[in-house]
Amino acid sequence: MTRSYVAPFDPALDLSFERVIDVRRELVWQAWTEPKHLVKWFTPAPWSTIRADVDLRAGGRFDVVMRSPEGQEFPNSGCYLEVDDNERLVWSNAVMPGFRPARPIGSTSVDFAFTGIIALEALGTKTRYTATVLHADAEACKRHEAMGFHHGWGAALDQLVAHMQRG
Repeated sequence: MTRSYVAPFDPALDLSFERVIDVRRELVWQAWTEPKHLVKWFTPAPWSTIRADVDLRAGGRFDVVMRSPEGQEFPNSGCYLEVDDNERLVWSNAVMPGFRPARPIGSTSVDFAFTGIIALEALGTKTRYTATVLHADAEACKRHEAMGFHHGWGAALDQLVAHMQRG
């Protein structure tokens, strides 16, 4: 597959973390691309993911509904920009399925536009997992970091590992 162009990492605009996890790359891919797995780990506890809808192709839908501990629901929709099986997944909430522009940010439960990138590298039975989120401006990046990007995405990854290790 020919990879799409993604801007170089800019620490003023982007957030990222990398870990080596004890889960085979193919299982990590399944966890990210199959709704039956997404609902088990995607949202850090005590939040939950109550629905996931995946149309796994460039231009396809990525849609999850998260529920707060108080019961408030937060739908999050986006479009896959790149799907490179078992290696790389790129999606954005700034674009809807079919590459249609999203409604203006603020008219949904999302406060800022972003592009998410999950990169997976096989290391025997382990996986190098890199999550990167690109933002349009420094303010959005700072807001995302203040919301707990590293803790939240890290906790969700811990849940993914635990879920996939249980089988």
